[in-house]
Amino acid sequence: MTERVACIGYGALTPVGPSASASYQAVREGRSALRSYEGMFGCKEPFVASLFEQRDRFEGYSFMESIAIRAAREALDAAAINPSSPRVAFVLSSIKGNIEALGQEDVSLSVSAARIARFFQNPNMPIVVSNACISGVAALLQGRRMLLSGQWDAVVVVGAEVQSRFIITGFQSLKALSAAPCKPFDADRDGLNLGEAAAAMVLARSDRGWELADGAIRNDANHISGPSRTGEGSYNALRYVLSSFAPEELAFVNAHGTATRYNDEMEAISLRRAGLPGVPVNSLKGCFGHTMGAAGILESILSMQACEQGCVLPTRGFSTLGVSEPLRVSAQAQSCTGRAFVKLLSGFGGVNGALLFRKGGER
Repeated sequence: MTERVACIGYGALTPVGPSASASYQAVREGRSALRSYEGMFGCKEPFVASLFEQRDRFEGYSFMESIAIRAAREALDAAAINPSSPRVAFVLSSIKGNIEALGQEDVSLSVSAARIARFFQNPNMPIVVSNACISGVAALLQGRRMLLSGQWDAVVVVGAEVQSRFIITGFQSLKALSAAPCKPFDADRDGLNLGEAAAAMVLARSDRGWELADGAIRNDANHISGPSRTGEGSYNALRYVLSSFAPEELAFVNAHGTATRYNDEMEAISLRRAGLPGVPVNSLKGCFGHTMGAAGILESILSMQACEQGCVLPTRGFSTLGVSEPLRVSAQAQSCTGRAFVKLLSGFGGVNGALLFRKGGER
């Protein structure tokens, strides 16, 4: 059996598209579901977010669980595997899960993960990854390690997040939200937007599909909510995943790109330190907002589709470079030739993650 861990199927459900391919096409065309909401979720202050208009759910399941199931079903159909096999595991990535139901029912993520796995008649205890905004990257790395252990034939990694008064007012209290659609890496950026989404990948040891070639998590322990000004954690994660890979072979870097002053500057510094100022960089937060526990999986799926088509997706909201390093931020969709890309995420508590995806098995 090959030791190559690859994505053999993926799925996504977003406010701009009911599938991974539809969501990709929306981003390619520069579309977004970000808009202003007043009074939503009982919030006293207006906010800009990307939210599902239809909030249908399966009977007996929360809305968050329902969108996770839909994304996982698309991924499983593409992978053509039996999810009820004892050799298949489920991993759920979410930061807040069903927090809106706090006080009404058991909202623990372990309960949601078990419900999602049971929907597919999977007999195993699922794993939950909830590690701030790098949860999606951490979940994919967990799936990769599980497969390399030889105990599993496939791992279904699902990320899902829905918004609520608890989450939005929390970010408002930090003064982190923009009153307008966010502008990643732009000189006029003033904060992030939040979003809802679900995304799923089926990972397996396989010679087909996009290889999850490597990944790293590095903690800089700088501040509870502020990143290291020198990009230490992100730089060290990048340095690890690129230690045996030539930067010039990268098609692009899909950055965290939240459009906050500190995050975008930190990422710019870490990319320069890693020797990547000439590589195209993009952020997808201007299309979906920050989808939290789904972000690492969703943005990796969209980047795989883009790289497959030789495209660097546009950074919606970006026009004038507003960081101290000369990044090649893609304002419009542009062509690329590389067969690999890096996905970056960072989060509260000083956590930073990087993944290297590669098309084909060559090293």
